[in-house]
Amino acid sequence: MNQSETVTASIDANKALIMQFGTSRFLQAHVDYFVSHSLAQGKSDAPVLVVQSSNSPAGSARVVAMNSCTSYPVRIQGIKDGAVIDTQEQISAIFGALQANSDWSKIVDFFCDQVTHVVSNTADQGYLLNDNDSLDSQLPKSFPAKLLVLLEARYRHSAEPVTIMPCELVANNGDVLKALVLSLAVDWQLDEKFMLWLADCCLWVNSLVDRIVSESIEPLGAVAEPYALWAIENQNGLVLPCQHPAIRLVDDLLPLETLKLSVLNLSHSFMVDLWQQQDHSQVQTVVQAMQDPYLRGQLEQVLHNEVLPVLRAMQLGEDIEAYVASVIERFLNPFLAHKLEDIAQNHQSKIERRILPLVQQAAQLLPELAMPKLRQCLARNALTEGL
Repeated sequence: MNQSETVTASIDANKALIMQFGTSRFLQAHVDYFVSHSLAQGKSDAPVLVVQSSNSPAGSARVVAMNSCTSYPVRIQGIKDGAVIDTQEQISAIFGALQANSDWSKIVDFFCDQVTHVVSNTADQGYLLNDNDSLDSQLPKSFPAKLLVLLEARYRHSAEPVTIMPCELVANNGDVLKALVLSLAVDWQLDEKFMLWLADCCLWVNSLVDRIVSESIEPLGAVAEPYALWAIENQNGLVLPCQHPAIRLVDDLLPLETLKLSVLNLSHSFMVDLWQQQDHSQVQTVVQAMQDPYLRGQLEQVLHNEVLPVLRAMQLGEDIEAYVASVIERFLNPFLAHKLEDIAQNHQSKIERRILPLVQQAAQLLPELAMPKLRQCLARNALTEGL
């Protein structure tokens, strides 16, 4: 029995499925982790059918493991509410995996008959299009084209709407993916009724994901921090694929996106900017930086004196102090070797995205707030023009 036949045999023909594009350790310790908990507690009934859409050998090895293992380990390591956490759980969310290159017809069949939700985490290149893709392609190369072909097949098969929930780190990821797929449909001159179904009947959901998944466990599994968030923007008709305390259904993602950018991401880049001015020999990771009195002192001062006043003035409707405390705990994770040199990649553009908008907000909301440390950081990176 070959791989696709094994998957076919293992899944009830009437069972609802979540189709997941991506085999990454992040998804194993995030979406799949939540689904496993939800299934075990009887809060949902749809397991995950994984699709490897790339050609990577590592992904192919994970597909083999997913089809041979009934569960895999996720080790949770870090600090939560002041306590050190080091536990391991067995995750049982995945009922099978298929490879786009070899199992495309099976993927189409499952998508047409059993899939209720689509999730994806297709890395940095995931939304890039390929000019050679078309509806007649034996196998489209880009993820948006693959999704369009599947949706068109489903429309012809039953026209049953489906919910698409991308997890890529792209602002308004559901809207962005919808626009890409619709633009392809126009380019391919597809049926107007199909495009109306695509736009108005299927749900395209914006979401924000956050969890540091630091290592893989071979052949399947991952090491992750205790903190996890899957913030999902609500819309009419939305039914979630699973239930978990780390899943937040919100009316607007912008407050959470602002918090993440202005606290977590800003702190990383501000700390790296100071670190670059020093001798690097003793401090190489985030947790080492938090153990350095100067770096930690500067970070805590900038958070409490320059960041928090602006976020409060923005009236985000979130517990800002609790979020800052959670970020400090995450930075103090003794198990995580998060290298500062990795954070320092594309440093100036990160400063522009993560720090400049907050300083600009402060100029409008709190013009009396001096913000000396953040302004010095912008000056060191030649980003003070217009301030």
